[in-house]
Amino acid sequence: MTTLQEKSQLKHQRILDMALKLFTRRGFFKTSVHDIQRETQVSIGSIYHHFGNKEAIAKALLDSIEEQLFLAVTEIMSNHQSAQERCKAIISYLFEISEADPDAMHYMLYARHREFLPDEKPVCSSRPFSLMKEIVATGIEAGEIREMDLNVAAVSIFGGPIRLIFLRLDGVLEQKLPHYLDACWQSSWRGVTAQPPSW
Repeated sequence: MTTLQEKSQLKHQRILDMALKLFTRRGFFKTSVHDIQRETQVSIGSIYHHFGNKEAIAKALLDSIEEQLFLAVTEIMSNHQSAQERCKAIISYLFEISEADPDAMHYMLYARHREFLPDEKPVCSSRPFSLMKEIVATGIEAGEIREMDLNVAAVSIFGGPIRLIFLRLDGVLEQKLPHYLDACWQSSWRGVTAQPPSW
């Protein structure tokens, strides 16, 4: 039997799921709380009870997606030791999650969050992306990645793959992203490695 708390959590998630869909399809400013209410069949009062306002829904969505990415990167760091292994595993994960949940990646990468969440940090400064940058810094310190500006190194490794995600979300790429993983990874790593490529 479903408890009241479980029902509340399900309703909370249903609101978030629909908001993500509408924000992705229409944009934040063209989506109203009434639109979310109409699609979820949850009362306006209940939506305001759970979140307070539309900006709070947007913030909760962003926090949820960032947390998912942060936990994934943290797990990858636990399961892999070298910067090379970690970076490739992160790119693989980003490709997989972009295919499995394109709305979430679209919201994370495309939405101009600071237009409706002015106190929010840029996406590139969010916890998961900061952790990715730390992995690159560790790789430079360990001599895996040649001495270079940290920002340049991070963009060299992750910039191309993220651009491919944009192309896939835009419908430019016909093949699913994992199809491009090996070629993309070789190109990314070749640009930063301190050692001759072994492939």
